[in-house]
Formats: sequence, C-alpha cells, structure tokens
Amino acid sequence: MPLMNWEDAAYLRKDADGSFIPLEEYERRTKQTGRLPLSTWEVKLLVITGAGFFLDSYDLFIINLVAPVWQYEYWGGLTSHPKGGHYPPGLRGLVNAGANIGNIFGQLTFGFLGDLFGRKFVYGKELIVCIIGMILVISLPNSIPTSTLKMIWIFCWRLLMGAGIGGDYPMSASIVSERDHLKRRGAFLGWIFSNQGWGMLAGSIVTITVLACFEPALNVRGEYNQLDAVWRLQMGIALVPALIILPFRLTMPEGKKYLESKELNYSTSSSLIEPRPEPKPADPGNIADTDVAIRNEKAIKTQQNAAILGTPDQGTKWNAFIVYFSEWRHLRTLLGTSLSWFLLDIAFYGTNLNQSVILTDIGFSTGKNEYHTLMRNALGNLIVAVAGYVPRYFITIALIEVLGRKWIQIQGFLICALMFGILAGDYGGLSTAGKFVLFAIAQFFFNFGPNSTTFIIPAEVFPSRVRGSAHGLSAATGKLGAILAALLFNFLSSNIIGLPNVLWIFFACNILGAIITFLLLPEMKGRDADLIDWEEIQEARRNNMEHGKTK
Repeated sequence: MPLMNWEDAAYLRKDADGSFIPLEEYERRTKQTGRLPLSTWEVKLLVITGAGFFLDSYDLFIINLVAPVWQYEYWGGLTSHPKGGHYPPGLRGLVNAGANIGNIFGQLTFGFLGDLFGRKFVYGKELIVCIIGMILVISLPNSIPTSTLKMIWIFCWRLLMGAGIGGDYPMSASIVSERDHLKRRGAFLGWIFSNQGWGMLAGSIVTITVLACFEPALNVRGEYNQLDAVWRLQMGIALVPALIILPFRLTMPEGKKYLESKELNYSTSSSLIEPRPEPKPADPGNIADTDVAIRNEKAIKTQQNAAILGTPDQGTKWNAFIVYFSEWRHLRTLLGTSLSWFLLDIAFYGTNLNQSVILTDIGFSTGKNEYHTLMRNALGNLIVAVAGYVPRYFITIALIEVLGRKWIQIQGFLICALMFGILAGDYGGLSTAGKFVLFAIAQFFFNFGPNSTTFIIPAEVFPSRVRGSAHGLSAATGKLGAILAALLFNFLSSNIIGLPNVLWIFFACNILGAIITFLLLPEMKGRDADLIDWEEIQEARRNNMEHGKTK
C-alpha cells in the first residue's frame, strides 16, 4: 500500500468507461464542482511544494541582507559611515547575480529532464543540489587571503545553489498544475508561489533575531569580528527545513496526468491516420466468445483513445518541444510568457536584490553605529515584506479565479509603472516617508500582479508533455532580466546615470510588460491545456484523414 496518495481520479479527464471527456464538457463539469474543502493529499502537496519555494525565496533574497554584513566585515565599514569601506559595485552585483545565473541552468535542465524522464525521477534532486550549494557557501574558509577571493568563492557556490533553486520552478509548477481541478488550479499555484513572500519575511526575521542575539558583542563591546558568525547563521539556517522536506520530495509518485500526456507525443502524421484493425464479432451463444466480446469492447475503447492521441515512438519524447512550438499559435504564447517574465524580473530583482541600497538611498537605513544600521536595514526589509509581499499573496489567491490571470498581470504592471514614474519624476522633492510608501505600493502590486502570474500562466497554458521545458524556458528568460538587474543596478545607479534614471528604466519595463501581456497571452481561467492539446490533435487527425481520402 502506498505511503501517500497525491491525486484522485477526477484529474484524469475520463468517464467511468475510460473514454475521454470532450473539452467543453470537462470544463462545464469542473465549473460545477465549486471550491470544496482541501483533501489530505492536497494539503500534503501544498506543504511539500510550498516549503521548497519558501526555501528558494529565502536563499535567493537573503543576499540582500547579508551584503551589508560582508561590506563591514571584509571592507572595513558601511558606506553610510565616514570610515566605510568600498565593496566594489561590480563585484557586489556579480555576487548578487550568482544564484540567478545558476537559476537559468537549473530551470532549463530540470524542466527538460522532468518532461523527458518524468517528475518522479527528477523531483528532489534539485533540492539536493541546492543543499550542497548552501553548505559550500557557508563553509567559506577564513584562510582565503583577500576579500575579493572570498566573494568569488561565494559566487561560485551560489551558482550551484541557484541551479537547484531554478530546478524547483518548473518541477513544482508542473506537479501542482497536473494534480488540481481547474476551479482551484490558479489559487493552488498562487499559494505555492506565495511562499516566496514568506521566505523574504523569514529572512528579515532571522536577521533581526541573529543580530539581537549578538547585540552585546556588536553594540556594546564593538566586537565586529562576530559578524562572521552572523552571516553564516543567516544563510545556513535554511538547511534545517530543506533536510526535513527532502525525503518527501524523493518519494513523491509520478502523476497520472503526466503519464497520459506523454502519449500525445507523436512524430509522424501517418500515425494519426493509420487504421486500427477491428476485433472479430463474438458469438452470443458462446460463453467463451462472450468473455472475448467484453475484452474486445475494452480494446475498441482503448483503440479509440489511441486514435485520438496518436501513437508515439521512441524518438518523439526528444522532439515533442520542437514539434509543439513549430506552430505559431504555441510559439506566440511562449514568447508572451518569456518576455513578460524577462521584463518583470528586470524591475523586480533590480529593486529586491538591492533593497538595502534603495532603503539607504532614500534615508531609511541609517543608524548611530554599524549594529544599528544593520538592524534598521533588516527592519526596513521586514516592513516592506509585511506591507508589500505577504498581503498580496492572499489577495491573489482569493481573486485569481474571479479576475483571471491576464487582468491581474496587466493591472500589476501598470500600477508598478505608475509608482516608479512618480518616484523617478520627483525623486528629489519627495520626502523619505513618501518614497518609502511609493516603494511599498510598487512591491504590493508586483506581487498582486506579474510576480505571481508570470509563474502561474506558464504552468497552465502549456500541456503536460512540454510543460516542464516551456515553464523552465520562460523562467530562465526571466532570470536573464534578473541577472541584468543584479549586474547593472549598482553600477548604473552609483556611477553612470543615478538611481532616478534607473527607476525610469523600471517604468519602461513595466509598460512593455503590460503591452506584451495584452497582445500575446491568452486567459486560462477555467481552461485546461491538456484538453486543448488533445482536441488540437483530434482536429489534426481528422484533417489528415480527410486529406488522405481526397488523394
């Protein structure tokens, strides 16, 4: 008997006799089911996949709170103080971008492997990679002679950690999308992604707690060599929940919907029109023939389903992605998910990986000494997380099945553009409180907006047989934007054009994101990509058969 049940038969889109339910009928039935209480397996699914995203977010964004600690420990002070050292902007940007660079490799690799070998084979392996990367980061040898070489060590192993984090995006999105009803699918995906906010919040809470524990040494005695323990605790504490959830991920079974969707991979049109032999009619008076008739009836049903699906061969699992996206209607959607995620991440990661820099620039993260400056920086990040991150997740979960994904993404892009436009246009005239409020509002609508939906839409709009690869490619394209922001933000804002002009760039990215969403992306509320895929193949089969008859 299996240890866990992760799904039920309702997701298989079949009637009791095994025949496929037409798209319109399935969507009609699903809409009538309503929002039922969560079952035990749904709670398990949300906890195991959600915990992974919590860790992913914590590991990605804790760098924002650790960077000021490194600046004091390895460069002799914070730049907000006269004795402050100089953490080179280019090096800081490179270290900040390390995990995001690794994300690209992980998203592409694990997404493709998940489609090729199955979710069960891959799931959990990405977490192992992440754990190894985390351990190596916090194992930084103090014997490394220079600060720059220390940062290079951290950068290299955050690349590995980032690859594991990146693999979680397509895998968790695919697993949840393939196991839930249409009526709740968007809310479930939103709940999984909401753990990003909890991870950011936890990062601020952990930083405040660790600093408070070291307060006598840091604030009273001025023993700033203790900061070495502070940052290792900040980053290393994530290992505890990671090791707890690892065995559950490694033992998660394969989803039935994924197994059925693999049957749709076909390589030649001839497999769609090849006639199937019909079984010989049975003699009603012969008992043996009656048993044969029952088996034949089941065989006919199986053949009918196979006729709908087509017959795959060994090579199809390698080229399914290319075949599917060779059609413009599918490629257009992929461009929409990829470009909108790219534009979002330029602005989103540009602000969030450098939130401490922005808070300092607007006058919030200042203090009478290094301890108080670090504590105020952590408190500022905590306030932004509480005001801008956590509430929006519940709003997204509550409204996504009402308003739809596309509308939420467009309005989020536009309101964020408005906030950045105001900040950039009157940066010198706004008070510290005014800048902080506008910044918090932008964070709110990032998250009740494109930061959620750019993750959700690729998990819904593509069928299971290419979902992992397509979601991974979309996420990887987004990470290119995050890398650009991480590498260029400090350099541009401090040396070239200044922070207000960088905010104008964020304004433009949000406007373009809204336009691309409107033009290229469909609304997937109440729609099922696998059923759409099946019906497209049915239509192709009918067209091929009609074409064959006319020859």
